[in-house]
Amino acid sequence: MPLYDYKAKDKIGNEITGTIESQSEKTAIDILRDKNIFVVTISSGDKKRPVKRGKKVKRADIVTFSRQLSTMANAGLPILESLNILHNQSENQGMQDMLQAITRKVESGYSLSEAFRMHEKVFGSLFVNMVNAGESSGKLPTILKRVASYMESVDKMNRKIKSAMMYPTIVTGACLCITLFLIIKVIPVFEEMYADFGGTLPAPTQVLIAFSNFLREWSILFIIGVVAIFFIMRKLLRTEMGQVVFDTFKLKVPVFGLLIKKVVISRFAKTLSVLVESGIPILQALDIIKGVVGNKVVEAAVDKTTKAVREGESIAVPLSTCPVFPIMVVKMIEVGEKTGNLEEMLEKMSEYYDDEVDAAVMGLTSIIEPLLMVVLGVVIGGIVICMFLPIFKISTMIH
Repeated sequence: MPLYDYKAKDKIGNEITGTIESQSEKTAIDILRDKNIFVVTISSGDKKRPVKRGKKVKRADIVTFSRQLSTMANAGLPILESLNILHNQSENQGMQDMLQAITRKVESGYSLSEAFRMHEKVFGSLFVNMVNAGESSGKLPTILKRVASYMESVDKMNRKIKSAMMYPTIVTGACLCITLFLIIKVIPVFEEMYADFGGTLPAPTQVLIAFSNFLREWSILFIIGVVAIFFIMRKLLRTEMGQVVFDTFKLKVPVFGLLIKKVVISRFAKTLSVLVESGIPILQALDIIKGVVGNKVVEAAVDKTTKAVREGESIAVPLSTCPVFPIMVVKMIEVGEKTGNLEEMLEKMSEYYDDEVDAAVMGLTSIIEPLLMVVLGVVIGGIVICMFLPIFKISTMIH
């Protein structure tokens, strides 16, 4: 069916703009009139629209959208009008197209959660299920505010971790580039110079020259090998077993493993707290969490917990068998279950681990910076010393 862009006014005179799917212009006007929306102008929306940059919907777009929709809903604006406003002001073509499709579904009689569920890969099961819970309970504005705060909190933590990792990544990349430049371009110059002198080079210099020759001679195969390993690892990590092995390894890496564990616990507690507080049944909440924690080891523990709860057990008992969850976390969940304040205990736990993550990130940053400087100095300094070592023995090398 064709699309029609319209400008209209609602029953109290507010201006509304949007798009509607209908068999004809007259039918579109009749549909809108039945909703107490009175058309001012209407035109075919099938004309070629200007293409805006950025067709991919990013996580940041969803976070911004959730906060804007929450603000409008809490201000009393109708959901359909809010969707129309957000659709028109979106600068991302992918987001705009998706909101247009959602708006059309809602106009056609679908519930908001049903319209979102058609784009669950973008919004995530947590967002969709919380919107559904909000519609069922009649507390949609409150639930939207809660989910917006949750998404902003998770996004803030992710940005902190990415920011902390940015510096070591850049320094490591710079170190690698400098090292390769010295080995491939500079060392051959010294090799030619020392060949004219004759004599036997010191063992460290010979090893370095041999490694330089190897890289230059087999550089194409070396690059192909690295690329092949990258794609093989990428394919393995897409398998269930590969993800389990990698996630287990991440939790055991010195220093970084502890940070990852704290992030996972914080996310688990925060998500479960928001879901329980929003009135979502505990079994459904646990199913949603499996797709949110981002670690297969914890997913397995949550899956085990779901089966135990379904059989009548508490949440704390099966979680105690997972090495990721400390005794303190298990005990707090147990107390929350016994007192009926599970969401409150989970929220306190989440706040505690958020602070722990902040402290760990700051500590990690302060440790990594001098450590990288030492590594950079040792690597570059070692190469320079190996190449200038023969100069110290030049008298024994010249015939």
